[in-house]
Formats: sequence, structure tokens, C-alpha cells
Amino acid sequence: MKRNQVSIAVAAALTVIIGCSESINDNTPNAKETPTPAIQEEVLVSRVEVGVKAVEVEADAIQVMPSSPTAKIAYHRAAHKQLAVMSMPNPAPYLADPFFEPENRDKYLDTPSNSTHLVATTPLSTFSVDVDTGSYANVRSYLKMGNTPPADAIREEAFINYFDYNYPAPSSKVQPFSVNTELASAPWNAERQLLRIALKGYDIPINERKPSNLVFLVDVSGSMNELNKLPLLVQSLSLMVKNLGSDDKVSLVTYAGNASVVLEPTQGDDQQAIINALKSLQADGGTYGESGIRLAYQQAKNGFIKDGVNRVILATDGDFNVGVTSLDALKDLVEEERENGISLTTIGFGRGNYNDAMMEQLANIGDGNHAYIDTLHEAQKVLLRQMSGTLQSIASDVKIQVEFNPNTVKEYRLIGYQNRKLRDEDFNNDKVDAGEIGAGHTVTALYEVTLVGDQGRIDDLRYQVNTSGKAGFGDELAQVKVRYKLPGEEQSKLVGDQGRIDDLRYQVNTSGKAGFGDELAQVKVRYKLPGEEQSKLTTQLVNNNKDKRQFTEASTDFQFATAVAAFAQKLKDNHYVDGLAYSQIADIARENRGDDPHNYRGEFVSLVEIAQSL
Repeated sequence: MKRNQVSIAVAAALTVIIGCSESINDNTPNAKETPTPAIQEEVLVSRVEVGVKAVEVEADAIQVMPSSPTAKIAYHRAAHKQLAVMSMPNPAPYLADPFFEPENRDKYLDTPSNSTHLVATTPLSTFSVDVDTGSYANVRSYLKMGNTPPADAIREEAFINYFDYNYPAPSSKVQPFSVNTELASAPWNAERQLLRIALKGYDIPINERKPSNLVFLVDVSGSMNELNKLPLLVQSLSLMVKNLGSDDKVSLVTYAGNASVVLEPTQGDDQQAIINALKSLQADGGTYGESGIRLAYQQAKNGFIKDGVNRVILATDGDFNVGVTSLDALKDLVEEERENGISLTTIGFGRGNYNDAMMEQLANIGDGNHAYIDTLHEAQKVLLRQMSGTLQSIASDVKIQVEFNPNTVKEYRLIGYQNRKLRDEDFNNDKVDAGEIGAGHTVTALYEVTLVGDQGRIDDLRYQVNTSGKAGFGDELAQVKVRYKLPGEEQSKLVGDQGRIDDLRYQVNTSGKAGFGDELAQVKVRYKLPGEEQSKLTTQLVNNNKDKRQFTEASTDFQFATAVAAFAQKLKDNHYVDGLAYSQIADIARENRGDDPHNYRGEFVSLVEIAQSL
């Protein structure tokens, strides 16, 4: 009897073991599938639960290994800074809640789209250049996960400037960038024109580039313990190291519960020492950001290269929750060190507590740039193909001021640059900080304009500054207008006017000069050459086409940039491009893809198609 009981117990145990083994192999939750671009390099990751601790393993996106009864767990041997692999039996199955969604604590600045301005009352538009691309990559990660991004995560200028454009380049660094303009009709409204202002920086030959003193400031707090954070960060910075030489220096500072120097200033050609130091990093603890950033600046001073590039590269998910958490206090610190010749670049990773608001502002103040890395493909773009040019500034404090001619332009609206707008008087003030242009980089700005005679977004003013001697409104204080819709009707009516919009009756013109009738605008650009304190000024006139140029007659780059601008606005849901469907945006981009060796433009088309399906 006792032997039978033992046999039954053994059989039952074997049944449970076999069942658990099958459940482990079958325990793959269904994921929401999203379209994939034709060509794309990405980092995929696999996650294995061991007891209560998650151990993360990185896998190549191109080759996915089949599941096996044994899971390989990667870990770092700190003593030798080598990567070891240990075989462990598969853990018990983890039953995930399919309805659970982690709390999203991402932080973004409030950035509503720019409004339309009447030229008659506001003829000047002034802003700082900006070449940050982080917003585009961040929004891309939302879309690829099948999620609609927050509206404030979308910065239109970052979308436009994510792509390279084939603008004419200057022949020498005496004039460090070219200024190019182009005008054509807008594809989303027949009453609108688009004015593109494009700058192309001088590309410094490699043998003339300055040596760099770089400090990698890496967040290794507990919040970075995710596959798309610290592991991807280490891989990304390791790529950048491959482009460094013997004249360059690299330091590595980390912060978590406390800050520490992992690597003192080291020559750039000692690549293995730098990569080993990066590979030794592990995520754990709090986020003592204040001590980390102060220690990084100290290391930058220790390795300071006179007349070279001295920059701190902050890589984090943006979670500063211990120490100085006041953004104003961090801004003051970054501004102070900028004056000492040390700039700041910020690179964001991950999702869930990503502080985009802080990252973008600190980079702006630090005369650096802000990027977001979600794949190894993006790391190659930011840290291999572009960083060399980004570090080599050819012009600083670059400001643009556009004066529109009220005789030819009725309204204008700047697309993007909400966080970079300046007061008109700041344009000529050399003490006001502005953005930088790196070697070979392009900057693009788009204005939507309404020409005089076309129907604008804002009603014509009844009372206009008048020097013509006309009279008739001297006793009037104001005009009250009321718009309404009748029940069941979609089109509004205007009391006393039956929908007719009058042209402006009074125009500012006291000079008596002639000859500006064909001018739409004057574009002025102020900039400082590296090391100089006094700015220089360059100007360019934009003339009107007597016959309005159709959108399809514009250059390929103009049309593609317009598609990107339309996508950003539509995704932001600002209603300015309601006349253009996602499918039309994709068609424009697809037809104007041009030379696209890294598939950036091809990937954009796929993002538009993903957004259409959400």
C-alpha cells in the first residue's frame, strides 16, 4: 500500500513538472503588432524573471534565437570587467496581467502651437535657431508601441530638423552658413503659402576639427534598470568612443544614491579602457542628480582643453528626485558653467519617468543639443554620423528675425520653435543667449503666410493706422462682431456682414518710398563666430512670385519638409492642417524621399501610416 502511494506521488510530481515546462515555453504574451519600415536597425531585448529580480538580456534584432529549456543570463564580472554567461534553469512562469499598464510619469513642457499674427500689428518674428531632434525620436517610440503621443511631446521644429536637406553650403567658414529661402503654396490650404528659411553650415574638414574633452555623466539609478535605458545607453556611448583620437579625452561619472568618478580623463585612443568602464555600470539606488552634475563639471575642468571642445554629455531618463530638484537651480548651474567654456548635451532614454521638459531646457541653456535614443539605429545617427559635427560649433548665438511687408503679406504663423521665441529687442542684444550651428548641420524654419488679397484666419482690422488722410471713423470707439450658427447648420454667420470679409482700409506707409511692392519679407540672421563676443549680421530679401508657385513645383526637400511639418501639426491636433489626410502626407513624403541611404525618410513614411491606424 505504501509503495503504491509513493508511485502515485511520483507520477503526480512528473505531471506537474511537464505541465510547468510546457507553460513556460508557451508563456509568451501577445503583443500589439505595428508596421515595420522596409529597412530598420533596432535593438530588441528579452527579459527573464529569476525569483523576484529581473535579469535583462540583449538580443540582436536581426537574429532571434529560439526558446530552449535553458535560459542564458548575462551578468558583469566587476573584477575583470568582462561579460560572462551563466546557464540557469528556467524560472517558474510569470502570469502577467494583460490589462495592467505601468504609470506614465513622463514630463513635457506646455507647448501649444504658435498662433497666427497679423502683419499690420505684428510685423516682426524673432526666434533662436534649434537643431534638437529628441522630440521626433521620442514620439517615434510612442508610435511604434502603438500609442498616441502626448501633444506636448511633439515639437514641430524637431521633426523638421531631424532630417538632412541638400542646401547649398558656403565655400568658407568666413561666412559660416548659407541662407536660402523658398516659397510655394501650402498643400493643406489654397489660401496659404509656405516660406522656408534654410541655413546650411560650413563643414569643417576632419583634420581641422578641434580636440574634444568629453565627460559622460551617466544615470545609474534604479529607474535605469530597464533594457531600453542603461544597456542601450552603454552600447550607444561605446559607438561614440570609436570616433575618438589621441588628442581627445574622456571621463566617466555616474550618479545614483551618490556620485562617483568611474574613469578619470583618459585619452580617446585608449578605447578599450573606456568601453570596459562603460560595461561595468549597473543600475541601482536613488537619483542624486545634483552631486553627479557638479562632479561631472569638475572632471571637465580637470581635463579642460584650451581652444578645444569641452562638453558634459548627460545620459539619463531624466529622473532627478534627490538633491537639487528645482529646474531653475539646475539652469543656473548649467548657465554658469557655459560661461566657463563647458557646454552640455543631454541624451534621453526610456519611458515611464522621462523628463523631457528638463532635458530640452538644460541643453538649450548649455549651448548643446538634446537627443533621444530608442534604438541602436538612432544611436548611430546621433553619436556616430552627427556628433562629430555637433561638437564643432561654427556659429553661436544664432538668431533669426523676419520682417514681413504689410503691403504683400496679411498674416503669418511660425511652425514650431515655441520654446525658442525671443523678444524683438533681443535680436540686437549680444548678451542674450541663442542656439548654435554645428559643422555641416542644417537648420530649417517654415512659416505659413497669407498674402494680401487671400482669405486669412483673422478678420481684417476695421481700425488701422492711417496716414492717407482718409476720414469717416473719428467718432467710433470700437466695432463689435458676433458670429453664430443657426440650429442644424455647420457654417457660421456674421451679424451685419453676411460672411463678407473686407480688405484692410488703412495701411502703415509714412515713408513715401516705392519699390517694395514685390518684397514679402526681409530675413535677418545674427550670429557670433567661435570665440567672438560681438555678433555679425547677414540679411536676405524674399520676393513675391507674381504667379503663385504651386506646391508640386517646389524642390524635393521643400516638399518633404512640408510633409514632416504637416505630420507634426496633425499629430499635435492643432487643426491647422485639417485639410490634409495622413494618407496624403505619406504620399507627399514617399514621392519626395530622394536620396535616403539610412532609411530615415522611409521610416518616416511608415510612422505616418502607423499614426493613421491609431
